[in-house]
Amino acid sequence: MGAKLAALVVLAAFLAGPAACEGASICFNGWLRLPTYNPWLCSRGSRMRSLPRQRGPYPSGLGLGNGYYDNRWSRSYCPRAEGIVRDAVRDAVAAYPGIGAGLIRLFFHDCFVRVHRTHTARRFVRILTALFISPYFMCIMIQGCDASVLLTTTNSNNSDTEREGLPNKNSLRGFEVIDAAKAAIEAACPGKVSCADIVAFAARDASYFLSNRRINIQMPGGRYDGRESFANETDQLPGPFSNVTELQATFAAKGLTSDEMVTLSGAHTIGRARCMFFSSRFSEMDPAFAAKLRAECNGNDDTNVNQDDVTPYVLDKQYYRNVIDRKVLFTSDAVLNSTETMTQVRENANRAGAWERKFERAMENMGKIGIKARADQGAEIRKVCSRVNN
Repeated sequence: MGAKLAALVVLAAFLAGPAACEGASICFNGWLRLPTYNPWLCSRGSRMRSLPRQRGPYPSGLGLGNGYYDNRWSRSYCPRAEGIVRDAVRDAVAAYPGIGAGLIRLFFHDCFVRVHRTHTARRFVRILTALFISPYFMCIMIQGCDASVLLTTTNSNNSDTEREGLPNKNSLRGFEVIDAAKAAIEAACPGKVSCADIVAFAARDASYFLSNRRINIQMPGGRYDGRESFANETDQLPGPFSNVTELQATFAAKGLTSDEMVTLSGAHTIGRARCMFFSSRFSEMDPAFAAKLRAECNGNDDTNVNQDDVTPYVLDKQYYRNVIDRKVLFTSDAVLNSTETMTQVRENANRAGAWERKFERAMENMGKIGIKARADQGAEIRKVCSRVNN
């Protein structure tokens, strides 16, 4: 029994501990920048400890389908579902364009959490089996796009959900749009449409409206909702202080390519960001751009500024011109101006329509990460998006 307990303690510390550091100051997978080395939050010299080096399986989307809710012979028949979501997003974006950026980010932050733990944990399966401890519990953490980011009440009755994680707390937006769409859909078709699909459709529709209808993502439906959500698993999200190697490893862990990483980074052409995530790199920016940001931040790290100073409310390729001109906020944006990714950046900046088509495909593929397409293994169709069913 003592050996079993020791193994569980080691495993828990490995899986739930703080993410890797860059040098001595960048922790939590690029989300936390410490002014000095802190041995309690980082291990000196460690890099990307919580991320697998190997590529995960490319998202297959098995079980998903376009027009999923339009089949009148299916138990999921709800022909108004996608229209209801579209109307809710259109009205919200018309009232405040920034909410559209929030909906796209909400989708990204949902799909990128709760996947790589299975890859990380595999090395412990033989040890646990040898100790007569079932490794089954490791296999339940495979959801990606499962609306776990919406939960405040979970199957485990924990309150430290993904919404409370460092990358998400007090920064995610769009919950009210999802809730309004869900309420309208439940009134029309009770128990048919998952919150995970609503999040995916909302991101698709936000992209459409914010791009002036130039981006039209073919987003399939058929996802089920997960029942668990943990704040410490948000360390899987790439952070504003991440370098190219870390970004590539993070996306590879989800089965996505380096080109898809560059493509999806283009969503930073909309939305706002807190000064705390870029105020350390003013000296690396275009001088005039840095001076403008200094004035806007005015020494307050909690001040929010537009990520794209040229077309802040349009989802377009301007981001890539900003990368080239050193007019981006985050380290994770600036590092795309490197030999590994500069070809893609220039192509996206200069070829008309190139980035839009790639963004459509990358968003569709991201929406297939770790999905559950059956009501098993802890999946369901939630009645209310913020809490699991009884």
